[in-house]
Amino acid sequence: MSAMWYECKVKYRKTDDIGTQKVTTEPYLVDAISYTEAESRINEEMKAYVSEEFKITNIKVANYAEIHPFENADRWFKSKIYLMAYDEESGKERKTNMYLLVQANDVKEAFDNTISVMKGTMGDYTIPAISESPIMDVFPYFSGEEGELEQMEKFNTLKASKPENNRAEIEGTMEFEAEVVVESY
Repeated sequence: MSAMWYECKVKYRKTDDIGTQKVTTEPYLVDAISYTEAESRINEEMKAYVSEEFKITNIKVANYAEIHPFENADRWFKSKIYLMAYDEESGKERKTNMYLLVQANDVKEAFDNTISVMKGTMGDYTIPAISESPIMDVFPYFSGEEGELEQMEKFNTLKASKPENNRAEIEGTMEFEAEVVVESY
């Protein structure tokens, strides 16, 4: 079964670095099979992180084909991928786009991580854009069946790992030439 991801916006009172409380709304990603399950799961997950009351302000289906956590990364980036296919009937090249959510520390690392994820792809593809995502955290679904416990532990270990060094933060969007085609070997 493929994952269905829901973006849930949660409003709660957050204490900042200097100790002042501020009401904030942050998006989280939850793997669920329906809006009802997404609401139930985000309630369950947020109870572990937020001691005061919180409110779910929005739930919508997220348009991510795949989610990829990476070790020593603390931010999420949205990578737009064009998959290239040649249509023999019309004789034209067709592009199909998909979005990946990739964990990285900056845009360059997100590009490198996207390339490593796409390494096994048989066809040609391009990466026209990578931008930082506002997603704060990702909560995948694990049924608890044999074999999934190890998968859950691996996902959580990758997700929870922190960067080893403090590189300068790079913000913004990185655009790439549409003509650059990466071929898989």
